[in-house]
Amino acid sequence: MSNGFNIPKQGALDFLSLGALIHRLDTGLIPFRKATHCDIHVSGGEFNVSANLSDCFRMNTGVVSAMVDYPVGDLVAERVRAMGVKPFYKRFEHDGVAGPNIATVYSDRGQGVRAPVVFYNRSNEAAARLKPGDFNWQEIFAGGVRWFHSGGIFAALSPTTAELIVDAMKAAKQAGAVTSFDLNFREKLWKFSGGNEHAVEVIARIVENVDVLVGNEEDLQKGLGIPGPEVAAKSKLDPSAFFGMMDNVRKRHPKVQVVATTLREVHSTNRHSWSAVAWIDGKTYMAPTAELDVLDRVGGGDGFAAGFIYGMLTGASPEESVKLGWAHGALLTTFPGDTTMATLEQVKAFAEGGSARIQR
Repeated sequence: MSNGFNIPKQGALDFLSLGALIHRLDTGLIPFRKATHCDIHVSGGEFNVSANLSDCFRMNTGVVSAMVDYPVGDLVAERVRAMGVKPFYKRFEHDGVAGPNIATVYSDRGQGVRAPVVFYNRSNEAAARLKPGDFNWQEIFAGGVRWFHSGGIFAALSPTTAELIVDAMKAAKQAGAVTSFDLNFREKLWKFSGGNEHAVEVIARIVENVDVLVGNEEDLQKGLGIPGPEVAAKSKLDPSAFFGMMDNVRKRHPKVQVVATTLREVHSTNRHSWSAVAWIDGKTYMAPTAELDVLDRVGGGDGFAAGFIYGMLTGASPEESVKLGWAHGALLTTFPGDTTMATLEQVKAFAEGGSARIQR
């Protein structure tokens, strides 16, 4: 693939992410305030990509995160193992009263005209305590890491998590890894970490060492401080506004070689039009548009990122990489939970134009 950088052909890990692990309490179709039971999903924007690449795409992946020694931590650690992801933990003891805790996300899936509702409790979150010096990056990268990834949600948790990402990105570049960052801008989180102007300053320092950005128009505007496009998009599926911002992204961050994102038009909670786009070393690529019957929309963007990165790691063409991300993200919305239940064969079949006819 022509992308302006060289991906190491070998390494002990194909992919390594840094971020917070969380657990999501999902009440399904029932609004949370009326719920009597829930499913528990283990998640985290950065972890999800590692889990997807391991479980569906059969790659060797790892996650760097905080772990708390209490039953919730045991549950989360079990799910990390089940997805085949190698953990690198900074461990914390739970005092039984104030924590620290593994963050909890609460959600329902909505239905039809009723939108999903998601809220969270990140009070005294162990991952927010992570700081430079907690991990030996030289040791972690010693066996070779082909691709390193982190994201804006983790950056916004505290001043120390942002600094940890900066250190990790520098170490990753020194070790020869390709680096990516999902802007995933969350205004509520940044509000408690210094506000939007501070977010732009922090993210700029991270992106100095980033090859690949994942983020939509709003992420680029708020996370990078890039002015909005001169031409407004005609619809949520129109890529012209996104591509129109690339010159400004490249001027401000000349080391960035790839920017990719999903496009989604929400007709109802369960009916979405879905596509994806990428800007790769000055050229533009777009996936087809699919009409999705959505079961659970959470994690679709991370599903796209995993498929897209898989394509790049395996030498697929830019068009194929975008389609792989698009196909995997689409399939992920048909499963409950934040991480994949798809197989590589299903992803490739859908990317190549497969249908939903029964498989016998």
